[in-house]
Order: sequence, then structure tokens, then C-alpha cells
Amino acid sequence: MENLYAAWFSLTDDFNSFIMNPLLHLEDYELILGSSSPRRFELFSGLGMTFRVIASDKDEIIPEGMDPSRVPEYLSKFKSDDIKESLNQDFLLVTADTIVVYKGEILGKPADKSNAKSMIRTLAGNTHSVITGVTICTQKQAVSFSEITQVGLSSMTDHEIDWYVEHYNVLDKAGAYGIQDWIGMTKVNNLSGSYYNVMGLPVDKVYDVLLKWL
Repeated sequence: MENLYAAWFSLTDDFNSFIMNPLLHLEDYELILGSSSPRRFELFSGLGMTFRVIASDKDEIIPEGMDPSRVPEYLSKFKSDDIKESLNQDFLLVTADTIVVYKGEILGKPADKSNAKSMIRTLAGNTHSVITGVTICTQKQAVSFSEITQVGLSSMTDHEIDWYVEHYNVLDKAGAYGIQDWIGMTKVNNLSGSYYNVMGLPVDKVYDVLLKWL
């Protein structure tokens, strides 16, 4: 009986090894994630494809008067245009940018801990928007889109805000918080839209575009 079980599991493993990734049609491209964000790296890795990382180092300048809802997609295109200049024709590049918007004001990455505390104090007890813009391109074509998630945060005391900022890395996050850490576990009381979008990449939308890529 044990030999039969062993044979069954061996056959199952052999069969599973022949089940191909649904994105295998992209194997002729060099897949590139144009971001140094560890959250985006983690999320993109979940697609099960081999890729490398190249990040843009150009200063991001937002045109004066641009509607905040258009900014993330604009910046994702900006990053894409910068990175693809050094790539060959066989690449498939994915770039993204995420912002937090509250009452029409963009809350990007905080300048320092004091700024981070101020941002969190503004967001606590209110609902804000998290918008991620994504650009996917090759040498011949490009697709850009945005995803919006509404996030509600419970009120927070100054002590809680101080503790959070001192114990978590908030300076590399739009809005000065990470939904995957303490604030997400204890203070997010309402979420409308993609959780992963708040982390920095709407993976479901990215996957849908890549699945249909020709």
C-alpha cells in the first residue's frame, strides 16, 4: 500500500510539473519590474514569472494643476519612458506609482518622521483614496490604467501615532503607512476596492492585461 501511495504522489508531481503558467506566452520577453519597492517586488513575484528590477532615478515632476486622480498614471508613464530608453526590443516593462489623496490633497512619501505623524493624524478617523497608476509596455505598444481603493481609518491617539512611526518604516510609503502592517491590522475599518492596490500594485488588473497581451 505504501508503494502505491508513493507511486501516486510521484505521478501527481510529474503531472503538476507539466501544468504551465497561464502567462507562459510572455516567455519570449525579458520581463522587467520598473520599481525598487519591496512591496511591488513581493506582489509581482506572486505571478510566478522570472523578472528583473530596474528603477528610474529621474526626479518626478508633476505638472502644475494636474488633477490628483491623473497623477499616478502620469508618473507610471514617466518612469516607463525613462527606463525603456536603455532596453532592447524584447522587453516587457511594468511600472507603477501610488499616491494617497485626502480632500483633494496628495499625500506622498513623508519627508521625515514629523511629517509622517502629521499625515497619519490627518488620515486617522477619516476615509481617503489610494490610487495606483500602472504602465505596461514593450517597444511596440503600451497600456496604462489606474486603480482606486477607498480606505477608512479609525481614530488614533498621539501615543499610538508616535509608537507606530517609531516602530515601522513609514518614510518609503505614500501616506506614511503600510496596510500590511500594524495600522492595517488594527486601524483599517473599511476597505472598498483592491487591498493589493493599497500595497502598491493592483495585481489582478496587471494579471488581466498580461494574460491578454499579444
